[in-house]
Amino acid sequence: MPRPTTAPATPWRAPEAADGGARRAAPPARWRTPAGTARRVAAALLVALLAAAGVGVTWRVFVGTEQGQAVDQAALDGAHIGQNRLWDVAEPVLDVVSVGFIAAAVVACAVIAFARRRWGLALVAAGVLAGANVTTRVLKYWVLDRPDLGYGPEFNTLPSGHTTAAASVAAAVLLVVPPRARPWAAVLGGAYAGATGVSTLVGQWHRPSDVVAGLLVVLAWGALACAVLALGVDTATDRRPPTAALRTVARGGGAARTARRDGPGTAVAAWLLAAVTALAGAAALVALRRTWLSDDPVGSTAALLTSYGGGALGIVAAAAASSGALLVLRRSATSGSDRVGPTS
Repeated sequence: MPRPTTAPATPWRAPEAADGGARRAAPPARWRTPAGTARRVAAALLVALLAAAGVGVTWRVFVGTEQGQAVDQAALDGAHIGQNRLWDVAEPVLDVVSVGFIAAAVVACAVIAFARRRWGLALVAAGVLAGANVTTRVLKYWVLDRPDLGYGPEFNTLPSGHTTAAASVAAAVLLVVPPRARPWAAVLGGAYAGATGVSTLVGQWHRPSDVVAGLLVVLAWGALACAVLALGVDTATDRRPPTAALRTVARGGGAARTARRDGPGTAVAAWLLAAVTALAGAAALVALRRTWLSDDPVGSTAALLTSYGGGALGIVAAAAASSGALLVLRRSATSGSDRVGPTS
């Protein structure tokens, strides 16, 4: 019998795995499209621009106008009421903030980033720490002034350096920790930044506008950092993070994978911070508006307490809003693809 010129087609079989089962082909990676990256970068840059504009507006309203200075000074003078007991709590919070504290934060962020093999994160976090604190000093001592309108000393105190230091450390930690830890970092970091800001008011070190401006400076730098992360800062070939045990890899779409990596904590933390922002912000607006419309904002104990409470609540609202915005931007910066890159 003549031999066939061609061999019959043989169906392909997957190679046997070590446990005897057939290997499953890995699904194709869905990398983020250029348009998606552009949207994320644009959103982060928009937040940075709004935060920078917010610093200017805060200075213009509460430092550059007579009524704004009166409301701000009333909050500072009101802090003297009941200060002795509150200062026992506020002083230890402020004692933590120092140059050594920032240096320790830089080292801690570098260790976390290197342990996760996220080399670019260490540089980005250091950039936020350095950029925010240098910006605050430049604005306070060389750019902004305080016109003499009859309220407080003539030298400028906006933005608050202590608040900037505390908030920048919180932002840097949020940038470098793994996805599952970010909700905790956002909530605790926002609480710490807010507590530091309120403590400076309790100690009569800073007015509320100083603190809010410091928080906005950090938000601007944190948003810029998220824009850099959205562009990608690493070129490592190993796209599998060593912290993979901290997340669950799903076989669904990119959104499902991101949701499982982050867990429900991100949404819960974002809504919690949004609720604090809304409640504290509404109460602050009512109190400060009442002081603003008063004929003599510093003329009575009731007026001083109203302005003091409104200023403290405004600080809490600003801290929660800044932390929540950075949490959302940080999640968005490296979401949208099946494979998690080194900057996630």
